[in-house]
Amino acid sequence: MINLLSTLFTSALILLFITAALAPFESLGWWAGWFGEQTTPPVPGQVPTAGHAVEQSPHNHFLVYLSGIGAVDPTAIPQEEIDWGRLAMKRIPQTTFVPDVYPYSVTNTGLGAQRFFSRMWNYLEQRRLKNPYDALQFLINIRNLFQVAISADRRYGPIYNLGVAKEIIKALQLRGYPLGSGKPVTLVGFSGGAQVSLGASSFLKPMLKAPVRIISIGGVMSDDVGVRAMDKLFHLWGNLDPLHGLGEKLYAGRWPMFPNSDWNQALAAGKIEFVNMGEMHHNGSTNYFSWTAFTPQGQSHALATIDMINTLLVNEGLIDAEAVRAAQSATDAQARAYSDVRVAA
Repeated sequence: MINLLSTLFTSALILLFITAALAPFESLGWWAGWFGEQTTPPVPGQVPTAGHAVEQSPHNHFLVYLSGIGAVDPTAIPQEEIDWGRLAMKRIPQTTFVPDVYPYSVTNTGLGAQRFFSRMWNYLEQRRLKNPYDALQFLINIRNLFQVAISADRRYGPIYNLGVAKEIIKALQLRGYPLGSGKPVTLVGFSGGAQVSLGASSFLKPMLKAPVRIISIGGVMSDDVGVRAMDKLFHLWGNLDPLHGLGEKLYAGRWPMFPNSDWNQALAAGKIEFVNMGEMHHNGSTNYFSWTAFTPQGQSHALATIDMINTLLVNEGLIDAEAVRAAQSATDAQARAYSDVRVAA
């Protein structure tokens, strides 16, 4: 038994070393044209066709969701997060949702598809489906964490963030976003997804020629130059979340002693706003997407997070308050059902 554990530990260390060493190469390989789809520049006012015609969305607001570092691909994320997204699509009105982007790949390729280690990533995902808190999931988290570090890196970050920005635009178009329309886009990023949102905004803003806002949910962010491009950043954080504050500790540009950094200038200009979500953790049963933990007002954490996003979007003039109230009334029963099922389990 001891020999088996030693072998597993050694294998994990070797894998982590390989993952760290190779982290920049996907971005560099894509930039060099070694792999990834080569596309012609998109035409303003048009949407691409992926085997069928794509109709323009009737909505004037688009929301792109970028998951946290536990994701294997856009659909292989924790079940509570999937249910959160399903409810958010119904509870946030007048908005087209874009959940199709995997933020930890410059080519939007999930870990289980056409990769050298795809068999291992698929195996880990099957373990998670059986046990959401499986210990080996840290391998997925570490691999994706390295990609977040690449996004924040001043050397490799621009390449990585450009690739993700192009994938976001493709996903927007496939959901009916007409380039050149000026329709506002909001990026909602959880954990590492917030940093990728910030990095990608440097390119999204000039490519879309439209307002770009970011809503960070417990995001770990650097002093990325993307703060110059985005119109507004809201950072939702919980009192019990020890991870969301790592960015302000690790990146000198976020330290108050450097008032001329991009981050601190944006903060002074009112482009960055911190929103306290109360007693919420980053992970576990009391996180931002939990259906079994409740605020003092009796809302599940998942529902409170959705409704805070609604409040911010209303305040920004992106959606109508009356439409929000109607959507909330129509989805209250479904929200209670999500919580009841999990509490009973």
